[in-house]
Amino acid sequence: MSINTDIFKIETNHIVPARGKVLISEPFLCDHIFGRSVILLIDHTQEGTMGLIMNKSLPLFLNDIFKEFDYPEDIPIYKGGPLSTDTLFYLHTLENISGSLPISKGFYLNGDFNAIKEYIMRGNPIKGKIRFFLGYSGWEYEQLCREIKENTWLVGKEDLNSLMNVNNSKELWKNALGKLGSKYEMWSHFPQIPTLN
Repeated sequence: MSINTDIFKIETNHIVPARGKVLISEPFLCDHIFGRSVILLIDHTQEGTMGLIMNKSLPLFLNDIFKEFDYPEDIPIYKGGPLSTDTLFYLHTLENISGSLPISKGFYLNGDFNAIKEYIMRGNPIKGKIRFFLGYSGWEYEQLCREIKENTWLVGKEDLNSLMNVNNSKELWKNALGKLGSKYEMWSHFPQIPTLN
């Protein structure tokens, strides 16, 4: 009996990367940082690409770093990527934070950290409003284009709520693939290392 190996063939969905879109790793990518990851593109220009991994939590909380944060819950920190891992980045939905970079409608990166701190110290909600990351992911322009051509990444569009909802970060990769259609959704059921099945 011959097996139809075409179902394992990863092929691009021909969507062009841009700020606010996401990169979704192909199912067999065996990389401890990027395997099964969803990366929000912060910027994509001829100079290069910057993104934040949205679904890899760290065993660290913001409350551990900033002892003055007297917040009733632990504030999780995510691994944004392998570059500048000592730098804190934050995505938020707060308007009027000076210096913020708009990523898409109602969605911002960084800005005045004191204003963010003040917002938290007042006891305002963080879930769905602010997410924190250490480090970022980066590519030279040609490098990302090449990796997309090699079908390492699919480009998708995630809605703001699912990206800000930390409760679903473990399911984010599977859900993002599913939104691209049934063929891609089927990939989410493949084992990451097929020989281990």
